[in-house]
Amino acid sequence: MEMLIQAAIFFAAAVVVVPIFRKLGLGAVLGYLAAGALIGPFGLSAITDVEAIMHFAEFGVVLLLFIIGLELQPQRLWTFRATVFGLGGAQVFLTGLIIAAGGVMAGLGVGTAVVVGLGLALSSTAFVLQTLAERGELKDRHGRAAFAILLFQDIAAIPLLAAIPLLGGGMAETSGTTVALNTAKVVGVIVAVVVGGNYLLRPVLRVVAATRTPEIFTATALLIVSGTALLMQSVGISMALGAFLAGMLLANSEYRHQLEADIEPFKGLLLGLFFISVGMALNLGLFREHPGAIVLLIGGLMAAKGFIIYGLGRAWKLNHHSAKNLAMALPQGGEFAFVVFTAAVAAGLMTKDLEELLVLVVSLSMAATPAVAIANDWLTRGFVPPREDYDVHPTEEQPVIIAGFGRFGQIIGRILAARRIPFTALDSSAEHVDFVKKFGANIYYGDASRLDLLRAAKADTAKIMVIAIDDMEASIRTAETVTKHFPHLKIYARARNRQHAYRLMDLGVTMLRRETFLSSLDLARQVLIGLGMNAAEAERTTALFRAHDEKRLFEHYTHHDVEMKMQSLAKDSAKELEEMFARDATEHAAAEGPVIGTIDRKQRAA
Repeated sequence: MEMLIQAAIFFAAAVVVVPIFRKLGLGAVLGYLAAGALIGPFGLSAITDVEAIMHFAEFGVVLLLFIIGLELQPQRLWTFRATVFGLGGAQVFLTGLIIAAGGVMAGLGVGTAVVVGLGLALSSTAFVLQTLAERGELKDRHGRAAFAILLFQDIAAIPLLAAIPLLGGGMAETSGTTVALNTAKVVGVIVAVVVGGNYLLRPVLRVVAATRTPEIFTATALLIVSGTALLMQSVGISMALGAFLAGMLLANSEYRHQLEADIEPFKGLLLGLFFISVGMALNLGLFREHPGAIVLLIGGLMAAKGFIIYGLGRAWKLNHHSAKNLAMALPQGGEFAFVVFTAAVAAGLMTKDLEELLVLVVSLSMAATPAVAIANDWLTRGFVPPREDYDVHPTEEQPVIIAGFGRFGQIIGRILAARRIPFTALDSSAEHVDFVKKFGANIYYGDASRLDLLRAAKADTAKIMVIAIDDMEASIRTAETVTKHFPHLKIYARARNRQHAYRLMDLGVTMLRRETFLSSLDLARQVLIGLGMNAAEAERTTALFRAHDEKRLFEHYTHHDVEMKMQSLAKDSAKELEEMFARDATEHAAAEGPVIGTIDRKQRAA
């Protein structure tokens, strides 16, 4: 009963506070932190056992790292490696070095200062990307540079978490043999995860997907994450590193989008719970006791990061305006700092008092970022920045999504591939995905009618949706989801028959093709030629029929649900078609002679 009461308190705090913060433009992360501060021991004291909640909520960070691993495809990193590892690496190490030096001067130990410096060098991925997306700046040059820096920060957080136990002296008192054995054990587990993942994960997912039981596939995804994380933790490595490796191993698999869609709700809830638990741990009493010192620390952190990022941006050939916007976007601390500082306390590298101070500084720096953005807008209003080309794209844009990759969808995909137009193909049959994958097709497993899967497949940035699904009901469900949630997408649909076409038209889909219609027309043309008709006239006959039938398809749409009316219209249409052909034959006979438009007389005589 007590657990149910606590769950209700968490849900109530999130439901009330987070929407308010998002409405104010402050972001969901700050909303969760504020909700935690409100119900925590330094607020209303509705919940006091912060440690227990945080240990459970840390699984949200594990799931976040798994999804980051899924997104980090090797070829994607290679495409813009210079910006990610150059600009991003320079920002993390230069900022970390300067802050660490300040920490040593303030009396911190070297190991502690390094962790503090690198932890504060990280910015808020969730906060910054959400803000840039809301402001429409992700495709600007500073937005792309910010994405590259945040991507490197996400990567850098993994080895930092893994190195914290070593910096804490966890192996200092052990013998050389023990260190060697521990190192060999760690290397062995990592190799086992990589090799086993490459050869076992896909077959397992293939078998589970073949059962067509969505909840079992979701359970398998969670088992992969938790199992790999626990295996890593058993040899003293961060659980987050295990989840990250598992994600990386599946980044190029055909199950990537489905895995991301299944994990996303759990990740969102548990990550929100993690931020709430961090907010509960915010010692607001520190701010009341030392407001000047904390404001000075926040200002110093944001100013130092801002100047460093501005200088690196200018060195990276960004103009003044883009470099300034980049600096204004990334001066705050980030959510990974909470994870880093928690791990540092567990490793004995940092005192609880220092962690509380740093968590408060990071949280308040995030809270101050919207004010910085507003000030930046005010200072630069009326200024039109010069356009700058950018040579690196942060994501591989897929302008076309093909839902259903059977015989119909594959032809479309082959034509797009021949013209080097990238696309994402989705199919709900695991067996079919496995078969098509063997021929080098870019196809992923998943039900295209699911909103979360379409989001994972980046439907929000695509331009065209091709619905080539064989099952009529699944096709309609997909069209309903797309028209409701992605109205910007142009839909080109395959219809099995006339009734299927009418149901798609009910949803506003007008660019559609009946699957057997064109092939039937082509065969009819061949039959006419086989009977001796002139090839040009056979082509004209089928063209006239096609134009007439498609015209009637749309004209009869308003009556398609009235059976008697449709029967009458069909008879009228057939009679009209006969009259049209007779009239056309007469006109051509008069204009071009009696042979054109008729079957060859010798053929008839024979």
